[in-house]
Amino acid sequence: MMNILSRFSLTILLVCLSIRYAYALEDQPFPDVKEGVVTIELTNPDHKAGYTIGDVLTRHFVVTIKKPYALIPESLPIIGYEKKYKNQPLGINVSDIKHIAKDSGNQVTHDITVSYQVFTSSVVAKPGALPTEYLRLINTESKGKEVVKYRIPSFEFVISPLSIFGQIKVEDDMDGFRGPLLLDANPAQKRLKIYLTILGLSLLGLLYMIGKHAWLPRMGGPFAKAFKAIRKCPNDQAGLQLAVSKMHESLNASAGNSLFSSNLEAFLAKNPAFSAVKGEMNQFFALSRQVFFEPNAQHDIGKEPIQWLLQFCRRCRDCERGLIPDNKG
Repeated sequence: MMNILSRFSLTILLVCLSIRYAYALEDQPFPDVKEGVVTIELTNPDHKAGYTIGDVLTRHFVVTIKKPYALIPESLPIIGYEKKYKNQPLGINVSDIKHIAKDSGNQVTHDITVSYQVFTSSVVAKPGALPTEYLRLINTESKGKEVVKYRIPSFEFVISPLSIFGQIKVEDDMDGFRGPLLLDANPAQKRLKIYLTILGLSLLGLLYMIGKHAWLPRMGGPFAKAFKAIRKCPNDQAGLQLAVSKMHESLNASAGNSLFSSNLEAFLAKNPAFSAVKGEMNQFFALSRQVFFEPNAQHDIGKEPIQWLLQFCRRCRDCERGLIPDNKG
């Protein structure tokens, strides 16, 4: 137990000494490194406005240092360290750091990723900055262990309040770094696609029910052709005879033989879709008897038999397409 406590105390002491050493290095006026010794690829956050308390900003450095100079690891940003400006805290802490070094013989490349978290806010938008970082380098071949510094510039951005204080005009608050205010169009586009699909299916169904052509399945059947012919029949006795003949042709084609009231039940048993118009079929056979055989035969079709035939044919057309025929009328 004592060994564990001793190791823990030693670790805490080393961390404190490292932080103290980093602070001491920062306060010393080290000269700048010679030009050409250090090259850097710097990637800052992709926008400069709209950050609020708790947001994390990440900077990525790829620093290449030529030998005999070497990076002093203690000069890297320290997690939890908050820099100050004129003895005032900036409200921006180092929350994480990742460091990978790769030795290439005559130089060492350091891949450094530093995350900063915002811990300050205000009632109005105010400027903020990721602090300037100074990397310390040591000349490993010099007798006096020459130490120099390399400056990584700061990154300025805008910290926004969590809520608006007072009344403002949007046009007066359009920061140049903010960019356009974009709306997410994905939900509206998704609903539009659904509505267009429903509309397309509805139009296709409507076309299927009232269409005259044969390019859809079960269209262009005998009753569809008869419907077109009956619509052209004149409203006289000759037209009535032609309309009745067309209906007989369609019924016979659907039954596969001559269909009359005597074998109607067998037809309906084989083609149950036509059961919905059974009563109208009996009316039709009564009308046919009057038109061709018995002028005095009675039927209850009314005074406009061609119009009735047209409606009857349309209902039979629905039956042959597998649809439920609509109510008469």
